[in-house]
Amino acid sequence: MDIIPRTMTLELYNTLSRKIEALDLDLSSPVRMYHCGPTVYWVQHIGNMRAVFVVDVLVRTLHLLGLETKLVRNITDVGHLTGDNLGDADTGADRMENASLREKTSPEEIAKKYIDIYLNHVNKLGSLPPEHFPKATDHIPQMIEMVETLIQNGFAYITPKAVYFDTSKVADYTKLSRQKLEDLQNGTGHGNVSDGDKKNSTDFSLWFFKTGTHQNALQTWVSPFASPLVPEGRGFPGWHIECSAMSKYYLGDTLDIHIGGIEHVPIHHTNEIAQSESANNKTFAKHWLHYEHLLVDDSKMSKSEGTSYTVDDLEERGFSGVSLRYFFLQAHYRSKQNFTWDSLSASQTALKKLYSAFIKLPTGGTTSKEYSELFVKALTNDLGTPAALALTWELLKDSSVSGADKRATLLYFDSVLGLSLDQQTSRDIPDSIKHLAEKRIVAKSEKDWELADKLRSEIESLGFTLSDTKDGYDLR
Repeated sequence: MDIIPRTMTLELYNTLSRKIEALDLDLSSPVRMYHCGPTVYWVQHIGNMRAVFVVDVLVRTLHLLGLETKLVRNITDVGHLTGDNLGDADTGADRMENASLREKTSPEEIAKKYIDIYLNHVNKLGSLPPEHFPKATDHIPQMIEMVETLIQNGFAYITPKAVYFDTSKVADYTKLSRQKLEDLQNGTGHGNVSDGDKKNSTDFSLWFFKTGTHQNALQTWVSPFASPLVPEGRGFPGWHIECSAMSKYYLGDTLDIHIGGIEHVPIHHTNEIAQSESANNKTFAKHWLHYEHLLVDDSKMSKSEGTSYTVDDLEERGFSGVSLRYFFLQAHYRSKQNFTWDSLSASQTALKKLYSAFIKLPTGGTTSKEYSELFVKALTNDLGTPAALALTWELLKDSSVSGADKRATLLYFDSVLGLSLDQQTSRDIPDSIKHLAEKRIVAKSEKDWELADKLRSEIESLGFTLSDTKDGYDLR
């Protein structure tokens, strides 16, 4: 299966440069990647699953090229405030505290509950686990150490309510977002500034003291940052410092690839760069990869409107996590993708047809060099999953490739597509399913197309694939 040279170049769009670039990698060490992971106060919706999918395709593509990877996906279990919804992560209540009050249990129990659900859903999507999956609350010392360094280097200051990063000390603060700093300083993109001692409206919190709106904070730690109101410095970290501290701890001062949603560009990732480069005096990340949003019925997902769907919601309607993965493969990660139940149904039908075709192929073949090169070319061109997926169907239709070679090549493809082809085997068909198929043959002979369609839908809803043949039908 190892037919692609290790030196083949992967090109990705870099948000920092606004162009597609070849990755600058040290081939003697693993590719160091950091992915902004979930805040575990609620069940993650399928938009969050698309994020996991994109990272998984990237990791699998690097593996296909013969490269080792070291992926860190963090868990935020403290410090992510509700004001982030308004474009200002320093305002509002802590999301974990809100969940704790909602469910009348501790933040630690909330975190455990929703981490377990998240991991279960990610597994159903067929995604590989990261090398490290650290919780913010397990890395408070690393955060405190980085904040101390920023204070000592003159990039941070203390007020009675918090420790802030001084954005005026960074000449290229908006180099990732390319926003005008004067617009931000005038309040664009920010919520209410609750601390009158902040020097600049763009300054962001590194550490919140247990005072004021955070007087009753449930998760706090003693720190060396003395406040007139909180002499022992007790408080909790800001959201942004968590990622900078944890990425440094596991991956060093400079990352190869930093990954996250497009919504993080103007604030969260901009602040990560500022504090990391000010603390470490090194380039924080060589390459920035951002994925677009998943829409539902052409609108933003909404809990209040009941469209913030989860993997559990899909399963209740008879759809598998792998069917969702097939759906994701059909859109480029830098494009918005629109979810509808009809589009997911079409994806599940296509996946079943792929399984049915794969099962019929004989073993013993070798990987097609021509198709494998086309497949790798599609993926190395900014993770072109739509083109890569289309090649599976082109291959199946190509009469010049033997069935055995098709099977071997499809398995090669699936090392990145992740559709679990290797788990598909022939199975016994229950008599009840065969009976439905026979009834459909009768319905067709009587031109009762409505009944025929209804019977096909019933068969497929029970997890079987029905294909018409010149001799009648094929059941899988």
